[in-house]
Amino acid sequence: MEKTYTTKPSDLNQKWHLVDAEGQTLGRLASKIAAILRGKHNPLFVPHLDTGDYVVVINADKIVVHGNKLMDKVYYRHSGYHGGIKSIILRDMMQTHPTRAITFAVRGMLPKNRLGRDMLHKLKVYAGAEHPHAAQQPQPLEL
Repeated sequence: MEKTYTTKPSDLNQKWHLVDAEGQTLGRLASKIAAILRGKHNPLFVPHLDTGDYVVVINADKIVVHGNKLMDKVYYRHSGYHGGIKSIILRDMMQTHPTRAITFAVRGMLPKNRLGRDMLHKLKVYAGAEHPHAAQQPQPLEL
């Protein structure tokens, strides 16, 4: 009688991937990164474990958005006080904090629980071509 295999945390071997965001569309790039962070590319994938890999994104300031999204897409946050809602459009965010656009897009595609927060910690986004993760030897990933 054969038993069903269940993935255990000790079976996982997390890798590091390097993604160049130059010329990539924001949403399409974010969905592929979210799948890698979740571990959907891995044959050992189970939904209740963090089976994903680490992802280092470089050149985040050179992403592409189509249509009027630069002016129409609005990000909101609230301080918790009355009248404390703040908003920023994508164009202004790309000028001040270009890494946040990719982070927010990927965060929206991950589970909304502790597991999703742990997966988001494995995402490293940098505006330029330099990153401090050379010691981990990230492998270039073509998306």
